[in-house]
Amino acid sequence: MTDEATFAGLAGLSVIVTGGAKGIGLGIARSLAGAGCRVTLWDIDEGALQGAVAELSAGGAEVSARRVSVTSTEEVQAAAAESLERHGRIDVLVNNAGVGGDKLVTKMELDFWQRVIETNLTSQFICCKAVLPTMVEQKFGRIINLSSRAWLGNRGQASYSASKGGVVSLTRSLALEFARSGITANAIAPGIVETPLFGTLTPEVQDGLKRSVPMQRIGEAEDVANAVRFFASPASGYVTGQVLYVCGGRSLSSASV
Repeated sequence: MTDEATFAGLAGLSVIVTGGAKGIGLGIARSLAGAGCRVTLWDIDEGALQGAVAELSAGGAEVSARRVSVTSTEEVQAAAAESLERHGRIDVLVNNAGVGGDKLVTKMELDFWQRVIETNLTSQFICCKAVLPTMVEQKFGRIINLSSRAWLGNRGQASYSASKGGVVSLTRSLALEFARSGITANAIAPGIVETPLFGTLTPEVQDGLKRSVPMQRIGEAEDVANAVRFFASPASGYVTGQVLYVCGGRSLSSASV
């Protein structure tokens, strides 16, 4: 149960959620829409986008969507311009889009490494650069970047961990560069979360992952969404450059599963 007073002041904010058509991104979109935000979804899955818009609209949300490849500077800039024209401002950017990447370094091709880095890290740079001029001009902005508990390092996840570690460093630099412009930048580092991908794992693997979490449960999209809502809300106005772990305590252990 969340304290709605903590999230007061979100209504009317113009929010972009990348990778917002499903999984954690859709959970974030649901939460922000429920708080009264005007939500724009960016994703490459057009079918999922249509379903997400239909769901959120049915609940009374003001929502729009656009197919965007967040690794394309041209597509991102065009989408940001469209959102600005539609809403008159861009208040919150949630950089959620990303891909997994599990391979041992000795078996990892350069193309694989580059794809993970480009999708998980370079895309966040591209999206931030597209919205920051507007945020600077309006003297307000919230940038919320999705990292991962894996940035601490995981065996077989060199590319993924490096990309998510880069997100933390990018976030800290953004916080320092734009603090005087009324813009905050924070990162969220989820642990294991119940997603369609998690559902494809065998029951044995799922059980092993659950046992690796000190709280002995798998996280839900709502857990991550609550952290996003905090960073988007006025309650976090004096918080910037931080990493918030949403992982049931798993960041306290170096064990990799």
